[in-house]
Amino acid sequence: MARIGVEGTLSDVKAALMEMGHEVVDLRTEEDAANCDCCIISGQDKDVMGMADTTTQGSVINAHGFNAEDIVQMVNEKLS
Repeated sequence: MARIGVEGTLSDVKAALMEMGHEVVDLRTEEDAANCDCCIISGQDKDVMGMADTTTQGSVINAHGFNAEDIVQMVNEKLS
């Protein structure tokens, strides 16, 4: 399965992705996202400093306003 980076506050999303068989990595630093196929962010502190540096070639999904099932579906669509 895929390697998915997930922000620490999204524990329900982590659990759902692990249940699907994905390898889940906590996103704490830029290096954590480097080898991920997809990253899930909470959207709470998105672009706080007005900067948008890219550290991953994979998809980035903003989880703000979605439940864990929605996020899992989005991940599966991005990876297929």
